[in-house]
Amino acid sequence: MSLRSTIVLLPAVALLGLAACGDKQDSTRGQAVPKADPSATPAALPAAAQPGADANTTSAPKEGEKVPVDTIGTIDRSHKGEAAPTVSFVDAHDTPMTIAAFKGKPVLVNLWATWCGPCVAEMPTLDKAAAGMRVAAISQDKDRAAVSAFFLKNGFRHLQPYLDAKVGLSIAFNASLPTSILYDSTGHEVWRMVGGMDWTTPSAQVLLAEAK
Repeated sequence: MSLRSTIVLLPAVALLGLAACGDKQDSTRGQAVPKADPSATPAALPAAAQPGADANTTSAPKEGEKVPVDTIGTIDRSHKGEAAPTVSFVDAHDTPMTIAAFKGKPVLVNLWATWCGPCVAEMPTLDKAAAGMRVAAISQDKDRAAVSAFFLKNGFRHLQPYLDAKVGLSIAFNASLPTSILYDSTGHEVWRMVGGMDWTTPSAQVLLAEAK
């Protein structure tokens, strides 16, 4: 049975903008990703996805199963337990680092770009989510100036302008944009979300709480 979660539907324009966009360097352009349907009725969060529910119920997703979440993105648990790639990117001061630098606490890694509409649409919700947990929004842009200008224009309070100009992470994850990967405190993957998401919704909070 598919795992579906409750979500507050965004306005029609914003919701349509949250489907995964084609990555300029992406080799998975033909990947099927559920598109937002503004007329869709959100399904109730199944018992297996609710806090405190028995994970062994029949509605729980099977290991490795890809299941749709809401009408926006698709959650993929087939990489659960994998260590983060060692690909380097740079922080706001252009100092090289890797995802391993975030070990010790859970972190949500988000791959995005200024030219990606769905990425831009979800960024304000990522900034709000970053107030309560670590979020590494890593731009796949080529130009640092474009990222800096985007951050200045939007006035993000909690996100940092990480940059992966060589798109090494997109290649390592074989990712469309946006793609978000949740890591636990030991640096191992919990799940990845292909496509946009409103990260302030109750369903998003349930998903983020899976990382310990």
